Amino acid sequence: MAQLQYALDHYFTYGDYLTWPDFDRWELIDGIAYDMSPAPGMQHQAVCGELGAQFVTFLRGRPCRSFSAPFDVRLPHGDEADDEIDTVVQPDIVVVCDRSKLDEKGCRGAPDLVIEILSPYTAHKDLNEKFRLYERVGVKEYWIVHPLDRTVMLFRREGEGFGRPAMFAGEDRIEVPLLGELVIDLKQAFAGL
Repeated sequence: MAQLQYALDHYFTYGDYLTWPDFDRWELIDGIAYDMSPAPGMQHQAVCGELGAQFVTFLRGRPCRSFSAPFDVRLPHGDEADDEIDTVVQPDIVVVCDRSKLDEKGCRGAPDLVIEILSPYTAHKDLNEKFRLYERVGVKEYWIVHPLDRTVMLFRREGEGFGRPAMFAGEDRIEVPLLGELVIDLKQAFAGL
């Protein structure tokens, strides 16, 4: 997409983002455009599908909702209009408990829980820019899943920021008190690998 070749030197908003072709996947963080090409690999998608299924199954009939990418999460700095928002991301999995944040465009405001599954093309951004972003906007839990190592780093909010990560691997089970009785089975999540 020729118009975005200068993306690192240009400030973009959600209004700009909405004019881009549907077949191109981008994220904006503080006005900087990040290309999400190429599409995630098989291992990434297998883990995303398995984890997503556990969340969706547990949350059925409950107040919180789970969504998988592509799903736009708009993160305003204040009460600016949608087209002025300069941060829109597509986490691999999000859980939103405040349904007033949901609309036909996706989610406006911080989800309660965000999961990013590392891939070679997005790992640096997920571990750095997105970590700082999710901490800044008030995400309560941020999971970073490494499918090759079969590990999960789970950051929970402690006061103004994330605390030290809890580490999970292989066949561990992750209790999610944020969502009540939910327990995620990593053996099942990594079974497709």
